[in-house]
This record gives sequence, C-alpha cells and structure tokens, in this order.
Amino acid sequence: MMLAQVDIATDPWKFVPHPEVWLLTSFLTIAYIYTVRVIGPKAVAPGESVLSRSHVVSFVAAITVLWVSSDWPIHDISEDYLYSVHMVQHMALSFWLPPLALLATPTWLMRVLIGTGSTYRATRFLTRPVIAALLFNGATLLTHMPSLVNASVGDGYWNGALHYLLHVLVVASALLMWMPVVGPIREFQLGPLGKGIYLFAQSIIPTIPAAFLTFAESAVYEAYARPVRLWGLSLAEDQQLAGAIMKTMAGMFLWALIIGYFIQYAKQFRNSHDYRRNSTNTPEDVDEAPLTTADVEAAFARTAPAREED
Repeated sequence: MMLAQVDIATDPWKFVPHPEVWLLTSFLTIAYIYTVRVIGPKAVAPGESVLSRSHVVSFVAAITVLWVSSDWPIHDISEDYLYSVHMVQHMALSFWLPPLALLATPTWLMRVLIGTGSTYRATRFLTRPVIAALLFNGATLLTHMPSLVNASVGDGYWNGALHYLLHVLVVASALLMWMPVVGPIREFQLGPLGKGIYLFAQSIIPTIPAAFLTFAESAVYEAYARPVRLWGLSLAEDQQLAGAIMKTMAGMFLWALIIGYFIQYAKQFRNSHDYRRNSTNTPEDVDEAPLTTADVEAAFARTAPAREED
C-alpha cells in the first residue's frame, strides 16, 4: 500500500482504476434503457413518443460528463495535486451534469419517480426558487470550507467516503437548483424573465470563495501543499487559477443562459404587445367582420321610428 502511494506521488499520470465509477455509469445506463423500454410504453398515452432524440443526446452527454469528471485522470489530479482541476470537476458536477440529466429525463419518467403524493409535495417545496437557491449556494460554500476540503482529499478510507459524500451533495443540490430552469415538470419551471433573474442570483454567491482563493496569500487548502507540482504550478498559482475558473467559467456559462432567456422574454413581450394584425389571419380568424353601408341601412330599417311627443 505504501509503495503504491509513493509511485502515485512520483508519477501523477500513473493510471489508477476506479471500478466504482464504471459500475455507477453502467448502472445508470442500464436503468435508463430499462425504464424507457419497459415502463415508458405503459406510462405514456397511446401514440405518444416515449423518448425524443434530444433526450438521448442529453443522456449520453450527461453520462460522459459524469464519467470523465469522476474517473482517472481528472479525479486523481483534482484529489492529489491541483485544486484548480478540483474546481473544474465541481463545475462539471454542478453546472453541466445536472441540467443535462434533467434534459435527458422525459416528463412521464419524472412523474413516475415523484408520483403525486408526499414525494411530489417535497420535491415541489425543495425546487421553489428561493429554497433551491439557498440549498445550492449553501452546499457551494460548505464544500469550499478548508477543513472539509482537507479532510476529503486524504488517503484514508473515511477521507474517500467524505469526498464522495460531498460530490453527492453537490449534484443533489444542483439538481434542485436547475429544476426551475430546465426541469421536465412544467409547473415547477419559471418563465423566461424569472429564469434570467434566478440564474443571475446564482452567479453572485460563487464570487465569495472565488475572491477568497484569488487574493489569498497563504495556503488555503493545506492538503494540496504537495512536493510534486503538476505543470509547474505553485500552490499560490494553483489557488489563484482555481478562483479564476470558479468566477469566469461559472459566470460565463450562467450569463450566456441569462442573455438567452432575456432575449426569449423580449420576443414574447413584443409578440404579446404587437398592435399589428397578423398578416396570416383569414377573415374567419377576425373577431368582428368589417361594418358596411348595407349593414347600417339594414339596422336603420329594423329600428322603429321614434314617436313625437305632444
């Protein structure tokens, strides 16, 4: 065991198998295929499609992100050498994996999972924008606490268990946070303007740990003070790069979505307040037919003449 640790310390690129990651991704893939093929046809109305092409593409992308971010070499470098790579891993698990997983989930499948009883009500409560934002940002701040980070990247069994538990917390809170934006349950979603404001709020909190890392003059996470440095990055440079990644990568991704939703809202607002008639309307689509002279004459003919008073 000691020899293996020495080899890894002197060779950062030494292959380390992670069968637990292979089992997880295989299980999720098999479960998805089984659910779609066996449960799907019974859960949808006759003639309704069980799965769309976008669902399949999103699922493949989600599984790929999960596998790449959790397996060698990303996982090993992020745990043993560079906190900046650890930050990229967390970005993948909180900003890329959850929305892809939700986009891969058909509405019928989510309704099968949460039902209509207590699970539905709990999910509805946890995905309310304020609650979901508090949970996600609370988990973000918690998983950047130096004491937890240092404990989670140790070499012991419990250190590894804590590391995976923190990853589960990140993904679970991120799934709740993304539900009002791209979730498959329509009544859980916000409108385009609400989504833009909601995502803007999510872009604020990450600046706190990002600034803390960028301007720190000493080691924030002692566990990364390793004698073997990858790519020639010093501990201070690694921390600064991690802060820059957290600020710019998350910020650019969220702001791209924010701009997109504001454009969508502007188009909806313009269409709903357009005074011009749609040129594609036919006479049958118009609420009232145009008034003609014949109509006026007919109306006067049907009206009895007023009697003169004495």
